[in-house]
Amino acid sequence: MNELVQEIEKLKKEKNAVVLAHYYVNDEVQAIADYIGDSYYLAKVAVGLKESTIVFAGVKFMGESAKILNPEKTVLMPDANADCPMAHMAEIERIEEVRKEYDDVAVVCYINSTAELKMHSDVCVTSANAMKIVKALPNKNIFFIPDENLGRYIAAKVPEKNFIFNDGFCHVHKAVTADMVSRAKEAHPEAEVLIHPECTLDVLELADYIGSTSGIIDYATKSDKKEFIISTELGVLYQLKKNNPDKTFFSAGGVQICPNMKKVTLEKVRDCLRDNTGVVEVSDEKREKSLKPLARMLELAK
Repeated sequence: MNELVQEIEKLKKEKNAVVLAHYYVNDEVQAIADYIGDSYYLAKVAVGLKESTIVFAGVKFMGESAKILNPEKTVLMPDANADCPMAHMAEIERIEEVRKEYDDVAVVCYINSTAELKMHSDVCVTSANAMKIVKALPNKNIFFIPDENLGRYIAAKVPEKNFIFNDGFCHVHKAVTADMVSRAKEAHPEAEVLIHPECTLDVLELADYIGSTSGIIDYATKSDKKEFIISTELGVLYQLKKNNPDKTFFSAGGVQICPNMKKVTLEKVRDCLRDNTGVVEVSDEKREKSLKPLARMLELAK
């Protein structure tokens, strides 16, 4: 393992490369990353990096977003097949139908989506900034794609807007049930329950805190409590335990693992750097059209 890490560090210097990793990838990959974060943080940090090559340890839409925001840089995906099913769970035809039905609609696209969906959207959001951005939009009608659960959570917090929902979901978060969380609370009565807003509303009702991955980490780190039940992908435990060695974290139950995120390994990080594989390509047209909602997100979320 040490030899592999040393080889990666050597290749990073040779290729003028930087490694960005999402909180959900394997622990050992997070350990060698230059930047670790959620989708919003990584989208921000990707802009203005001095290195000429970005290795994105995550899933496909993240690498696409990095390339769209940094067209002059080489963006490499350690596993080109690591994809997010939810990123595809909206239809362009449905977007066009909604635009015809509502004159003033804003198509709000979760960053967990393909470049094609971003091309047909007005603004991107993440779970960390969705509420702020939706409130800032002048539009009364909001078509939230692709994740229905995050959309319904934001809608409940912004009742002055009219939401149109899309039938999409994160399979990891949707698999967490209210019964699971209730049983976890019974087993650990002193623990606070921290839940990602991609979970269903009945699960969110059991939360002591609802927030993005980075929000969950920040909350647990600042809290005086010593025990927490975590209702998100369990890759987040690496950073939670690193920041809070004196605290205990429990899963909500079930399989809280994203198999696509776990496809990223140290060997694959090494291989893509060494062999220049997994190169992310985005056409000029796709970049031009999908850049606008991403840029608007970065502007409105300031």
